[in-house]
Amino acid sequence: MAPSKERNVAAQSETLKKRLAEKADSVLNNKRQANEVFDILEHLQVNREADVLSAVEACQKVFTVLLGRGELYTGLLPKEDETPDVILVAFSAEEKYKAWMRHRYNGCVEQLLDLLGHDAYHVKESALCALMKFAEEEAKHPLSKTDWDEHSVFPRELLKAVVDHLVSTEEDMSMLISRFQEYLAFEDVRYYVMTSLTSGVASVMQRKEKVVSIYQNNAFALMSAIVMPSSSSEMTTFLVRQGGKFLLPLLPSDMYKKVLVILHDAILPHMSNPKFMIDFLTAAYDIGGAISLLALNGLFVLINQHNLDYPDFYTKLYSLLEPSVFHVKYSARFFHLLDLFLSSSHLPAYLVAAFVKRLARLALTAPPQALLMVIPFIYNLIRRHPSCRVLLHRPTAGDCEDPYLMEEKNPADCHALESSLWELQTLQKHYHPAVAKAAAAVKKPLSDQEQNINELLEVSAFEIFERDIKNVPKTIPLEFERVTTLLGRSNEVVGEHFAME
Repeated sequence: MAPSKERNVAAQSETLKKRLAEKADSVLNNKRQANEVFDILEHLQVNREADVLSAVEACQKVFTVLLGRGELYTGLLPKEDETPDVILVAFSAEEKYKAWMRHRYNGCVEQLLDLLGHDAYHVKESALCALMKFAEEEAKHPLSKTDWDEHSVFPRELLKAVVDHLVSTEEDMSMLISRFQEYLAFEDVRYYVMTSLTSGVASVMQRKEKVVSIYQNNAFALMSAIVMPSSSSEMTTFLVRQGGKFLLPLLPSDMYKKVLVILHDAILPHMSNPKFMIDFLTAAYDIGGAISLLALNGLFVLINQHNLDYPDFYTKLYSLLEPSVFHVKYSARFFHLLDLFLSSSHLPAYLVAAFVKRLARLALTAPPQALLMVIPFIYNLIRRHPSCRVLLHRPTAGDCEDPYLMEEKNPADCHALESSLWELQTLQKHYHPAVAKAAAAVKKPLSDQEQNINELLEVSAFEIFERDIKNVPKTIPLEFERVTTLLGRSNEVVGEHFAME
């Protein structure tokens, strides 16, 4: 081709590229210009390589943005050949636009899949990148309304179509598979690629020898590109973050709590990889209130059994200690888990002292049934961590202002170790005798034997009331002498002078 002709072709391609880019902007900025998408899609079928690449680029821009905006119809898509009257009755104008554009998107995907078999490698590569970009966006904005688990959230149908074209029975796809290898770094992509290969091998292997040979080479190239992690701890990169994505936005508050109640013993033990729930549980833990308390069970399982690293866990746990913690429905479960989390002897003294001091301060306004559990709880923490006994035996505690900062969110900065448990001395004057008696135990040397608080976690105010009214002494001590005469006691003035003989 002559140089002048080459320049003309290049100029024409550059002009077309600008025109397609302008059409893409028109489609995105004005719904009345939606028909411009037809011109873009039409250029996916032209012969000139540069023009096809421009059309792929424009298509990727249009549908990536539309997916992100949620402007493609979600759910079961009606057939486009349905009568206009049916569509008019069932859909609003917005829904008709989304359904129409969803059909255009499906058509675009089909054409891009066909381009994976194009003669020019650059066209194949560009089409592959556009399809995987669509897969990434579909993962963030699912086109199915049944996204209740990672299998339905993940765009596995789109990925399977890509895999089926990569393991072609007609041509060698090894170069394109090498380009696809970067997507195999995602754990979920790798999983669904292997699933797709497994489902397709049996049917293809029954065909004639020549076809099988081509397929085998492509399948082998794709499987060779898969690098499996040596341990589950390396599985950290996902195209779809399943945990927080498919539960948090979908569940109402009441259902959310029901899920968290059963998650630790009815869901996590049956998951092939419970780490998928990390995002969901950490997001729930950050919400606060009862939801944070319920998320503790699941987090405990992941921390204790699956080595979840949660650097700010104790800081967040410390912040959950609010006056309301004694009144919520799940307070017994919370204190049971709090006891487990604070059982390690390797915790720093400042951290344990912060929890002890915060519990003691909250005890000043807690109901009696909570105090009967909290006071032994505090004593148990001091028994486990002898370095915190200084809180019981600081002689100058009442001579100065308490240095403990209740409002400080970081337990490392609240100065708990510099304080004392004067709150226990205050509780010795509590109106309920059982609470006063429990607080008075601080006057005696603290034994090494911990008190079992499990039986105290479920004690209610009603149970305390019932126990108190049943605990009536048989004899009532009186403050006066029994009267034996009509006009008073015999040792009083009236009794002495007017007593009847």
